[in-house]
Amino acid sequence: MSKGKLIILEAGDGSGKATQTRLLYERLMKEGRSVKRVEFPDYEAEGSVLVRLYLGGAFGKRPEDVNAYAASTFFAVDRFASYRTKWKDFYEAGGIVLADRYTTSNMVHQAVKLQNSAERDAFLDWLWDFEFRKLGLPVPDRVVFLDMAPEVAARLIDARARETGTAEDIHEQDKEYLVRCHEAYRMLAERYGWKTVRCSEGGEPLPIETIQEDVWQAVKDIR
Repeated sequence: MSKGKLIILEAGDGSGKATQTRLLYERLMKEGRSVKRVEFPDYEAEGSVLVRLYLGGAFGKRPEDVNAYAASTFFAVDRFASYRTKWKDFYEAGGIVLADRYTTSNMVHQAVKLQNSAERDAFLDWLWDFEFRKLGLPVPDRVVFLDMAPEVAARLIDARARETGTAEDIHEQDKEYLVRCHEAYRMLAERYGWKTVRCSEGGEPLPIETIQEDVWQAVKDIR
């Protein structure tokens, strides 16, 4: 039996990924598709312990305190554990796996730690080989980048933290880092052929329904 499809919704913090992933999942289900939704990091799983320590600041209070290669392995192990225990069989049986973040997040959040373009290219080549060849994780069939302006995303992150009372992680706390990540997202979207969906205009987020329709147009041909 042929393998299934892997669709990734990718974006910086505060860009509405969880909402758009849920809405796309619901739409695919209404279309009669066999769909499973996953999220990375998989915070509830034991495999995410190093990710939680890293984002919580146990290894340093700034993202740059842990080098790109070390931090990437934390997230890759979390993905490997999720794949092997939660969705490998479903995927290999032909189902559609819809993921809120994936290896694509490592490409962005860790590559920005490297200032030299040659070093970044070497890291991206290493990461592709490590996750997709060495660990055997599936290569995405479609990546959709939700392009939310970083200043808009920052306001939404702050509002969410106040509303929920949860502390921002070391990525969310560093607003200059988030700006650099947004620049990297745009660069990598072009490099790897990701579909880009505009999520803000004039300093304000676009309506959720407008974004969702554009997300649907970006993935509806996946069979």
